[in-house]
Amino acid sequence: MGEARFPELAGAKAVVTGGANGIGRAIAAALSRQSAMVTIADVDLARAEQAAKEIGGIAVEIDVRKRASVEAALAAAEARMGGFDLLVANAGVSTMQHALEITDEEWDHNFDVNVRGIFLANQIAARGFKARGRGVIVNTASLAAKVGAPLLAHYSASKFAVLGWTQALARELAPSGIRVNAVCPGFVKTGMQEREIAWEASLRGISPERVVAEYIAQTPLGRLETAEDVADVVVFLCSDSARFMTGQGVNVTGGVYMT
Repeated sequence: MGEARFPELAGAKAVVTGGANGIGRAIAAALSRQSAMVTIADVDLARAEQAAKEIGGIAVEIDVRKRASVEAALAAAEARMGGFDLLVANAGVSTMQHALEITDEEWDHNFDVNVRGIFLANQIAARGFKARGRGVIVNTASLAAKVGAPLLAHYSASKFAVLGWTQALARELAPSGIRVNAVCPGFVKTGMQEREIAWEASLRGISPERVVAEYIAQTPLGRLETAEDVADVVVFLCSDSARFMTGQGVNVTGGVYMT
């Protein structure tokens, strides 16, 4: 079976933050395959430019922690694409530590990128969407936004915040015809996961192979998730097929979490 097609996305204009690597890159590529015009916004401009070249898109530099940077990046994307109507706020970070050992710097780092970054990108984009009376926002949350994760207390807290923000914003923007949803990925095989596996193995005193085996054992569908598994759901949420969905935190976990 081929990739699902959403003809209404042909010609759509999308911005994907954190789109140079991992889940974000897969999302940008999936939207491009639907014939959408895509701007990859990332703090690593060189990687963003390479990813954009591969999908026939546009690259802009962004630091989602800083309002001026987000404003400039989204304005640049709008100018180069002639507007945009889809925002995928995907930029995110993680660190791992026992809850009682988390430093202020680790806490702030997770919240600055994962929460403030979502807030700024959503707010700035939504102002334009509201003025035009249309738009779709998809935020990247996490399985850790549904279930508090040991060694990830600060990360979990930040992703729970993403879901709360997503729901509240969805209620406020619904009368303006703007939908706001989130995806909640599980154990996704990315560079970020590779770092987390090493951290968890060290913190727990076990092998990285055992960490991976435990991830798979927790997943009823029996494998690690791919970035493309997430990207396909994001494309659906951007499409008219999800026209009556807003304020949702959609689980894409292979069954790890089912409610």
